Amino acid sequence: MGLNDTPNGERLHIGFFGKRNVGKSSLVNAVTNQELSVVSPVKGTTTDPVSKAMELLPLGPVLIIDTPGFDDEGELGDLRVKKTRQILNRADCAVLVVDALQGKTPADEEMIALFQEKDIPYLVAYNKCELVPPLPLEEHEIAVSALQKLNLEFLKERIGQLTKTEAENQRLVRDLLSPGDLVVLVTPIDSAAPKGRLILPQQQTIRDILDAEACSLVVKETGLPEVFRKLAVPPALVITDSQAFAQVNRDTPKEIPLTSFSILMARYKGFLETAVKGVAAIDTLQDGDKILISEGCTHHRQCNDIGTVKLPKWLREYSKKELQLEYSSGLGFPEDLSPYRLIIHCGACMLPQREVLYRQKCAQDAGVPFTNYGITIAHLKGILKRSIELFPHLHQLLL
Repeated sequence: MGLNDTPNGERLHIGFFGKRNVGKSSLVNAVTNQELSVVSPVKGTTTDPVSKAMELLPLGPVLIIDTPGFDDEGELGDLRVKKTRQILNRADCAVLVVDALQGKTPADEEMIALFQEKDIPYLVAYNKCELVPPLPLEEHEIAVSALQKLNLEFLKERIGQLTKTEAENQRLVRDLLSPGDLVVLVTPIDSAAPKGRLILPQQQTIRDILDAEACSLVVKETGLPEVFRKLAVPPALVITDSQAFAQVNRDTPKEIPLTSFSILMARYKGFLETAVKGVAAIDTLQDGDKILISEGCTHHRQCNDIGTVKLPKWLREYSKKELQLEYSSGLGFPEDLSPYRLIIHCGACMLPQREVLYRQKCAQDAGVPFTNYGITIAHLKGILKRSIELFPHLHQLLL
């Protein structure tokens, strides 16, 4: 996978914010060296967030987001401001663009307070600096000129410094392996599988295994017993697609650790412990309880879709209750979570970590348990304890 093929969920999300007509779009175009956004002296030219996935040196693969002015007016303006605030939920870094001729306004200070409230690293970029005397700048401020391309490289360096976070140390599975270990990956190929390729979590797991100097063996669920018969040495770990959990559990000797791609992805995105705690709510569901099943992508749903067909079926069979199920996908996520008794999220491979953790925090604030597909399916199939034995501190939660 080249840098241009890096999924958006694995890119740094850099949001450019500011009032109307301060030069946000001009600065975005100058930083990216592309005509990414339409530039005009008319206020409110940018009416919707504009995103561009690209390689931005020295940062690497990023997603640049140009947002509408947060001081927009009227009914449509309110909708644009709402979209701008939604971008904050998935921004790894924020650049507040201020007109150097005007200086910071109360509206700018409100936006800075919002950055701080959401714990988003930010810079203040005083655009049009060529029109004013040298500015007294604080540590998080920088003077730039989109027109004359002044200090743009320094701005990119500062953004790079802000985005050096714990994400650089995230691991899917490599820290659980030793060099030379063999890992068996079980990947069902059914109508929902993408033609000619593996899904993203499977690709990422293979890469992480290689980075651990370990070996991966990929097999369909129907071929797993034959693999065990042929292996001279048992594998260090078996990782399966969640929908095949029950069958793989039966076919995998009990002494071999077993988990799923979805569980590892929840760990990678930072909400595995929350998911393990949240799944217990399934055992207390009552008739009429409303459950939100949320996916981070917007793929075409198949006739036997995991989120809208298989998971609801297993939930009803397990709970024996008449449940109300609602669904969300992509960046659509309900603002009011209070009606829900439980939220079951996908592995979130297509979402940036900040967006996933924001959704988790919203659920926490609303007092709604939050879990994911892999943990849910393991619980419904009675194999949750086995599936998280790799993580003793989580295993203790089930004792």
